[in-house]
Amino acid sequence: MGIFQKLTPEQFQAIGTELDAIRNRVLADLGERDAQYIRGIIRRQRQLEVAGRVMLMIPPAWPLGVAALGASKILDNMEIGHNVMHGQYDFMGDPALNSQKFDWDSADTAKNWKQTHNYEHHTYTNVLNRDHDIGYGLLRMSEEQKWEPRFLANLPLTVILHTFFQHFVAVQNLKLEDYLIYKTKTGEQLKEEFKPVWKKMRKHLAKDYVVFPLLGGPMAPLVFAGNVAANLARNVWACAVIFNGHFPEDVEQFPESVIKDETRGQWYVRQLLGSANFHGGRLMHIMSGNLSFQIEHHLFPDLPAHRYAEISPEVQAICKKHGLPYNTGSFFQQTLSTWKRIAKLSLPGRRKPGNGATVPANDAEQPRELPLAA
Repeated sequence: MGIFQKLTPEQFQAIGTELDAIRNRVLADLGERDAQYIRGIIRRQRQLEVAGRVMLMIPPAWPLGVAALGASKILDNMEIGHNVMHGQYDFMGDPALNSQKFDWDSADTAKNWKQTHNYEHHTYTNVLNRDHDIGYGLLRMSEEQKWEPRFLANLPLTVILHTFFQHFVAVQNLKLEDYLIYKTKTGEQLKEEFKPVWKKMRKHLAKDYVVFPLLGGPMAPLVFAGNVAANLARNVWACAVIFNGHFPEDVEQFPESVIKDETRGQWYVRQLLGSANFHGGRLMHIMSGNLSFQIEHHLFPDLPAHRYAEISPEVQAICKKHGLPYNTGSFFQQTLSTWKRIAKLSLPGRRKPGNGATVPANDAEQPRELPLAA
């Protein structure tokens, strides 16, 4: 948090202006190249799904079927669903790619996801008590979180979270800890909130574990097992990508005081400090939904994600100019750092005293609406 006390109001304003310039330039350049990109990804995802589901019914090709179906689910989740529902392709005017109408092959409802992710997470990125993604109500991910005995299970619970990630995300909006642990939510409230979640979850489970196995006839057990394996691959990969972008040891979390009268430049700096990237080739970027550029995604969530690689050098230059860190490393490095943090925070320890993290007032710049696709 020291960076907030070191930067002057004029520097915050300059950072905001420079990053806004990048965003505005890309927005002005959106067009056919972006439309062709996302339509090409959708075609490939559908091809992989069809091929995968066919190969699951052919015993010698079963492993290839799992790989193809798993890849199709990852693309649908990461590069298509996540990015389309951020409004990245609303400019096309295509109803099939409209963020308000799109739904994905996931247990989570689009409506709930856009509330917890697009609005809560991207507006209050890494702000304790505001961003539920800090531990998902399940894990201790910050030294500022009061330690409770349940956090001794940080590591095994993280494994369970990776395994059933889409279902944990589906119930995230329910904030189950308020009912199970803190007793601030009633059973009736929880039951009512769960109805639309269960409707979507039930439909998703039926498709993969009833309909397609039945279509496989005598190959039903293979199809069932293949769907389990493909969904597991998607869950583990998606969770690992997200954790690597949010929880390496050098990624910061913030007290609620930082969002009081937060300016545009200050919001940008918080996104920079609360994010991490990881290296990789083009395939790695595509399969991660370009969340390998989590820093750029947090800065510009409504820009087509395939553009992040192009603007990353400009963002790095701005960071260097203003003395801001740009947290990046290999996938392995970020994974190791993340799991070290999870292990460390599972144990009781002295909470850091309040660091008085306040943001300097900036009379020259007033807070304005953030570029988020809610």
